[in-house]
Amino acid sequence: MACVRKSRGMWVVDYRDKTGRRNIETVDGDRDKAKRRLAEILKAGERSVSKRTFEEYGEWWLETCASGAVKPSTLAEYRRGLRVHLNPLFGALTINKVKRPMVREMIAAKQKEGLTHSTIRNILAPIRGMYNQAIEDGDAYENPAARVGKFNKRKDAAAFINPLTRDEVKTLLDTTQARSAHWYPMLLCALRTGMRQGELIGLTPAALDFHGRFIEVSQIVSRNEVTTPKSGKSRRVDMSSQLKDTLQELVSKRRGEALRREMEKPAGERRNAATVADEVMSGWLFTTPAETRLEPSNLRKVYSKLLADAKLRQIRFHDLRHSFASLLIGQGESLAYIRDQLGHHSIQITVDTYGHLVPGGNRQAVDRLDDTQTRPAAQAATGG
Repeated sequence: MACVRKSRGMWVVDYRDKTGRRNIETVDGDRDKAKRRLAEILKAGERSVSKRTFEEYGEWWLETCASGAVKPSTLAEYRRGLRVHLNPLFGALTINKVKRPMVREMIAAKQKEGLTHSTIRNILAPIRGMYNQAIEDGDAYENPAARVGKFNKRKDAAAFINPLTRDEVKTLLDTTQARSAHWYPMLLCALRTGMRQGELIGLTPAALDFHGRFIEVSQIVSRNEVTTPKSGKSRRVDMSSQLKDTLQELVSKRRGEALRREMEKPAGERRNAATVADEVMSGWLFTTPAETRLEPSNLRKVYSKLLADAKLRQIRFHDLRHSFASLLIGQGESLAYIRDQLGHHSIQITVDTYGHLVPGGNRQAVDRLDDTQTRPAAQAATGG
């Protein structure tokens, strides 16, 4: 609240400007003069609050501000969040009528509907962006979606992770190789790299470095569009020896088949071998049996059948990524290495998601604090 008060024997005007920054202005005069100065400041600072409705402003913000600033897949997510979740609640209200308690109540309602932490976070993203822009332009007083994350806390990460054990991974791979060999390289890549579904679909042979034994993950397929990875930048993922041999054989076979088909053409229509090889290297690494690009919905159906054939429980495709991480943790690999392989932008995400899987980590940490002289006695007492 703006006010006039005394400070060190002088009258001052204490107020916040339209950006929220606090200002204290000393007045050369008495209290009445300070009040007049405050009135001048408040009048000059009056804002022409927008009369647009939430829905109108949201549509303007999508087309004018968000479009071009975010990936097409993110823009589509914003648009869906507004259409499905936000406009039915707030659409008819002018933007300054949407208050923080209303957003808090919406979060609670979505949680009761069973929506996940991530889904609710995605719903909140366009509100936050809209109101940040409105405040910057002087069209709104406050952001009703600011600092509401505490009302949308993530539940225990363990509840969202359902990884396969080492034996289950072997069963799935062995059964797939024996009964559905076409899908074996893709499944092995998922389980040996932890790559996301969209990253696997967007992979090309050109991204494979067999000499260095790594994969350059630089693009994904999301909502039928080729775009950058989730983190916005590329990363290198190590290839195991088994995966390297499998993918090298796949690419070599793909080249051979492409050259064979080329040689079946009339002599005058054939392209040179280098052109054919370049086409293979720039094409999709994992395809359908008809050599078309994979679609997420069809891949999920295939994956479900592979689990059924192996007589394993039905888990999400994304749980293959969790299986990769959990097996590395079981081997004692560092969370920093796992973060880099998975492409998390912060190790905090890795810790929050997989930290509970580290076996005996806490006990080993405190044991290392013991004096070396006391360790043999303690181990003898426990039979260690």
